Amino acid sequence: MPDSKIEAKKNVDSENKSDNTNQNDKKALDDSADKAIELFRKIREDAHPEITEKQIAEIDKECEIIKNREIISQNVEHEATEIISKNGEIITGPPTLTRFEKARIMGARALQLSLGAPLFIPIPKNAITSLEIAMDELKQKVIPIVIKRTLPNQDYQNISIDEFQ
Repeated sequence: MPDSKIEAKKNVDSENKSDNTNQNDKKALDDSADKAIELFRKIREDAHPEITEKQIAEIDKECEIIKNREIISQNVEHEATEIISKNGEIITGPPTLTRFEKARIMGARALQLSLGAPLFIPIPKNAITSLEIAMDELKQKVIPIVIKRTLPNQDYQNISIDEFQ
């Protein structure tokens, strides 16, 4: 029995906290709306050096309209999802590798080669460094690396190197 009382108290406490949070959010929104109305009124009144009663009435009417507007606020969490194309086409970004992607791929592959990774092509006669070998592998699109292009909303597309033009 004591455990159920503790759990019930925890549930009540969490409900009270969420109610307080909602009330604080509403108060903050109301305060920001009031500040916006004050600024709007000041700007409108400062625009006319000699303001008439009619203009004051118009400003009051506009402020009342603004005050009566419904404030809509949403905090919808977005889960990152993978973008999958039907025909293997590239949806995010350009259809070619960017210079930054090329540099990253060649640097990573050159490091792998310098640490003894196996080659995917026969060693070219003019190759002196692992970077040159990595460039040749990239030109032939034989490096098994996947590029992950991410959008600002965290959705992403994984693109294999052989899909690029």
